[in-house]
Order: sequence, then structure tokens, then C-alpha cells
Amino acid sequence: MKRKNPGDFVASHVSGIPKSGIREFFAIASTMKDAVSLGIGEPDFITPWHIREAAIFALEQGKTSYTDNRGLKQLRMEVSKYVARKYSVEYNPDSEILITVGASEGMDMALRAIINPGDKVMYHEPCFVSYEATIRLCLGVPVPVATPSSSGFSLDMDAVRKAWQPGCKAMIINFPTNPTGGVIDRKTLEELAEFIKQKDMLVVSDEIYSDLLYEGEHTSIASLDGMKERTIFLHGFSKAFAMTGFRMAYACAPKEIMDAMVKVHQYAIMCASIICQEAAIEALRNGDSDIERMRDEYQTRRDYIVGRFNDMGLKCHLPKGTFYAFPSVKIAGMSSADFARKALELEKVAVVPGSAFGPSGEGFVRASFSTSYENLIEAADRLERAVKKICKKK
Repeated sequence: MKRKNPGDFVASHVSGIPKSGIREFFAIASTMKDAVSLGIGEPDFITPWHIREAAIFALEQGKTSYTDNRGLKQLRMEVSKYVARKYSVEYNPDSEILITVGASEGMDMALRAIINPGDKVMYHEPCFVSYEATIRLCLGVPVPVATPSSSGFSLDMDAVRKAWQPGCKAMIINFPTNPTGGVIDRKTLEELAEFIKQKDMLVVSDEIYSDLLYEGEHTSIASLDGMKERTIFLHGFSKAFAMTGFRMAYACAPKEIMDAMVKVHQYAIMCASIICQEAAIEALRNGDSDIERMRDEYQTRRDYIVGRFNDMGLKCHLPKGTFYAFPSVKIAGMSSADFARKALELEKVAVVPGSAFGPSGEGFVRASFSTSYENLIEAADRLERAVKKICKKK
């Protein structure tokens, strides 16, 4: 019998999933001396001191044990109060809230709890790189819905209706959206809610960027009439509180769905770090001013970088949320991946090709403005030189 290679043992539904396009370009840029990166969506702010101090104090007190699978009761109570105050949805901290290791784990737990092999899951695209992959890892079938740049990458209900297929069990939404900064208005959200109820579907609502909204008011679909029982609400601390390394997030859902998510969580993860949970309690109790301070700075950076993109010929809509700009690079006459490689090669500036976020992202690149103002200026100068060189060679 012929001996198998180690790679022959890898599950087909895993081997067929590509590596993250974000990390690919970040890895290349990290090996280049003096490269400037707009690639990774991570706040350049250090986690506020009072939050770090809470983690330090927890460690000094000897809080190094496991916690309840669902997370510390006190943290779940604070999450319940925070979500009620900011999103107008009330969740029982004993039965409807789970503390997760990042919002990505929350998404994984949600889909693994509800998806049977062959179930179809809708999502709008361009989207965060993990959505399609997570659906496939759960043996589900991805059903993308393109969002056009002409509408600021918002959701078009005609496109949703056209994309729907028999067998669609759930839809993932992410507003404000990574990578585009697109948002959804309340009227469209209400139309989506009615569609979800009509088709007897669930919604997994990733609202990790909802605290970073620059215009208008954010509405959670879970707060709409009849939608709490159909929604798995995901949020976390990485973006708004600059706590990426803490890997702290939470999921809220009806008890029956949450019980299933906890089953998956307790066997896969057991529980989140107790030290990080103590820090998260402090963030929710006393962190509103931190969010406002960082959001104001992001807005200043947004206005600068979007202006620079448009001035250099890379047409870019003004994102109403997140800390990402999504300019068109179609002027270059090449794929977004080739443009990103050329920008790295010619001027040592890193952006992420839009194709990393699905076929609908082709022709665009994602540029994170969660870096310092000085880095943005340098990156914009380099990118402008790269655009001139690329277009000159056409």
C-alpha cells in the first residue's frame, strides 16, 4: 500500500480554504525594512491605563483560575447593562450571554451551534475574511450578496431577495462593515428584518464596530420588533476599547440557541481568561470617555486619508463607521492584488487587496486608518508616488 503524505490526511473542507489575504500582505510588509503598513485593523492606541490596571490588580490578587464556561457573572451583568443602555435590547446574564475569546470565536460558536451540513448562510460582501471560511468549516453553503460602491457599500434589499435560495437558514450582517465602512439605515434594516421573518431565518449580527460610528445613530437589528428571538448579537472590546490582545468579546442570543453555543464553547475553549474578563468589567463600567476620545481621533484621520485618496485619483467614499477606507484602484488597470504588490515593491507601503474580502471587493484595496496621523501622511505620500509610477507605465 502506498504511504500517504501528511497533507493527504487534511480534511478536504479545510484544505480548500485559502489563507487570510490580510495576514499574507501583513507578513510580507513585516519583512521589509522601513515599510509603512495600512494593512492590519488594530488600534494604534494602547489600552487605557485604568483597564490595564484592572488586569494587573486581578493578577496581583491571584485571580488565575478557570471561570464559569459562560464567563464571570459580574462581567455578564455588565454586558447586559451595556447592551440594554446602548442597543435597547435586554438579555438575561444567566442564560442569554456568553463571554467569548474574541468576536471571531463568537461567530464560530454561533454558526457551529445552528448550521447543519448543507444549510445555506447568506452574508453581504465585501466582508470580513472569516465569514465565508467559517461557514465552510461548519459544512454550510455560503450565499454572498454583493453591496455596490455606488451606495456606499450599504445593503440593497432587491439584491438580498434575488440572492436568497431555498435552504437559507441564517444571514450574517456586519454594520458598520469591515472592510468598507458601509452602514445600513434604519428603513433598510426594518425591511431586512421583515424579510428575515418572512423567510423564517436567523440573523448573526456582528456589531463589533458599532461604537465607531461617525454619522447618524446605530440601530441593532436585535432591537426591532420580533427580532431578538431571531438574532445572535456579537460584540467585543478589541476595536472600541483598543483591547485586541485581550481577546475579549461576547455573544447574546435566545436561551435555546445560547445553550447550544455554550456546549460548543465549553468543549472547544472552556472559558476566556479570568484576568482579561476582569479588565473587560472595568472597560464597560468606566470606558465611555475612552471610546469617544479614540473615535474623535479616528474621524480626523478618516477625513485626511479619504481626501488624499480622492486627490491622487483613487476614488473613495467617506466611510461612516469603522477605521477602514476602501478606495478604488481601477485607475491602475490591474487587479487589486497586483496593485497591492506593486505598491509594496515600488514604495514599501502596504494595503490589503479588496479581493481578500470576496469577489465583490475586486478593484478596491482596504486601508486602515487606525495608525498614527504621521504614519498616514507618510503612507499617503508613498501611495501617491506609487500610483503615479504605476499609471505612467500603463
